[in-house]
Amino acid sequence: MPLTLLLSRLRGRSFGFVMLVLGVVALVPALSPVAGVLLLWPAIQMLAAREAPTLPRWLSCRRVPTARLALFTNRVVPVLRWLETILQPRWRTPSQTTKRVVGGVVLLLGLTLLAPVPFSQVLPALVIILIALAYLEEDGLALTVAIAAAILSLGLTAATVWATIIGINAL
Repeated sequence: MPLTLLLSRLRGRSFGFVMLVLGVVALVPALSPVAGVLLLWPAIQMLAAREAPTLPRWLSCRRVPTARLALFTNRVVPVLRWLETILQPRWRTPSQTTKRVVGGVVLLLGLTLLAPVPFSQVLPALVIILIALAYLEEDGLALTVAIAAAILSLGLTAATVWATIIGINAL
């Protein structure tokens, strides 16, 4: 099944799906810079208020093996069902504004995944996953908590960079 067909079937939720998959990939230390770069693509499209993400041609033409997709779905569905007991549509937010805010936050978090510091990708990747789940479930309360966690993550990253600069200048 081509990726474009999969994303077209998800329609408005496809941004959340892409963020979720890339957030999980970003948890792997060696893959976090790649996931960070790939996250920039949908984040910019969200800032532009696109209806659904369009992927680069080299990526959109790739096929997802149906057997792997079925295996992945069988493993993920029980977890998603459990998460749906926690995440529910609450605090409706304006979709275009929410999409732009989420796009801006994911753009910044994606940039933090490019840092060559070991295990520095864990917190931003977890926050991206939380944002994606809240976005998919249209849970404004969870999205507010996720945005607060993103601000905390970005603050920690900024503090780390600042401390590094101060440490280098002290030498």
